[in-house]
Amino acid sequence: MAFDWDIFWGALTSQAFVQGALLTIALAAVSQAAAIVLGLGVALLRRSGAAPLRGAAATYVWLFRAIPTLLQLLFVWNALPQLVPSLRDPWFTPFMAAFLALAINESAYMAEIIRSGLGAVDRGQVLAGKTLGLRDTQIFRLIVLPQMIRVIIPPTGNEFITLLKLTSLASVISLRELLTVTSQTVAVNFRFAELYSAATVWYLVIVSIFMVLQVQLERRFHWTSEGRHEPMQTGVPAAAGALNR
Repeated sequence: MAFDWDIFWGALTSQAFVQGALLTIALAAVSQAAAIVLGLGVALLRRSGAAPLRGAAATYVWLFRAIPTLLQLLFVWNALPQLVPSLRDPWFTPFMAAFLALAINESAYMAEIIRSGLGAVDRGQVLAGKTLGLRDTQIFRLIVLPQMIRVIIPPTGNEFITLLKLTSLASVISLRELLTVTSQTVAVNFRFAELYSAATVWYLVIVSIFMVLQVQLERRFHWTSEGRHEPMQTGVPAAAGALNR
């Protein structure tokens, strides 16, 4: 059969595809946000002075990086409710299951990214902050965090783009994201070329938008770090500037 442009444009602009794309973005966004918070906690534990905490954090990273994402999704949706009776209630929707699985999976990768960012901050700046009487929370917020953010923005942006595509795996648990909507429509009219092409265009547009946003964010923090906050690269002046704030 010839490619039917009417079917393609109809699918591309349909309400179902728009809603599927928005759900894809929402799932990726909330999962990435939760993964950053969890990853930060795991990264801090991996730098802890207590060996048991470091071991537990390392095990967490190893476990969720080693297990395929699809298997984690299936486990959370199908197996976890057998172990936790409360997950059999109506509130545990496919979206909640996908969010939980993707956030936990992504947090293992974010933990390593954040740990690298923390390691990139010169130890002398931390010591200078302590010398000036800053509390640990102040040192982290004023000295470590701004520099860590600059380091982790590129890999975090790449992880988010990967996560956007990984949301398509949620189709196996019937979440009506973009790929699920496409597959269900294909099952009705069998117009594979037109419908898969429409889904491809949506993914290209979504990913391209976030790639542009990532570049703009990198430029902003690049200017901030090398311009206005340049003293932060020199140890004692950085801590002094933080104290003055």
